[in-house]
Amino acid sequence: MNTIATLRIGEIGYISEESLDVIPLKLLEMGCLPGAEVELIQQAPLKDPIYICVNGSHLAIRKETAAIIQILKSEI
Repeated sequence: MNTIATLRIGEIGYISEESLDVIPLKLLEMGCLPGAEVELIQQAPLKDPIYICVNGSHLAIRKETAAIIQILKSEI
């Protein structure tokens, strides 16, 4: 299962439809909706939190939250 937490820096994925029920409301309001493009920008020194770009908006989220949001990785 691929999640936001499994992305490597610079890698892009798309939030899957199955994640809609587990994404916290605050993240939904900030654009973390199914189909949204997610790119891992940076990780803190201890790997938590992580810094992501969602449809052009930059967010810092906990690794724990990122681990429950399923994604589909883009194939290059």
